[in-house]
Amino acid sequence: MDVLDRIDQQVKNNPVVIYMKGTPQMPQCGFSSRAAEALGSTGVPFAFVNVLQDPEIFENLPRYADWPTFPQIYIDGELVGGCDITLEMHQSGDLKTMMEQAAAKADSGNSAA
Repeated sequence: MDVLDRIDQQVKNNPVVIYMKGTPQMPQCGFSSRAAEALGSTGVPFAFVNVLQDPEIFENLPRYADWPTFPQIYIDGELVGGCDITLEMHQSGDLKTMMEQAAAKADSGNSAA
């Protein structure tokens, strides 16, 4: 499978996904650490991809949504942004709301299947 197709499937099959350096438990950069911490503090489950373990994703993700840096956070299939935008949304309360809505939408879609 083409790497952009893999990324597309990850983005579309997870209500919330963060592409980060490292893991939420062991982040490998400060921006990834702060973004994952903000996501985790919402209490809403999220998926993650460690771009350091997948060189293809590391090299090609910036092309997927024309966003050059990591981390990249996708909610309900849409790029939200990186660390700064995620932290601003967390402070305003919008992050938790968006994550809850995406999770509820995914749950309702799964129960219909």
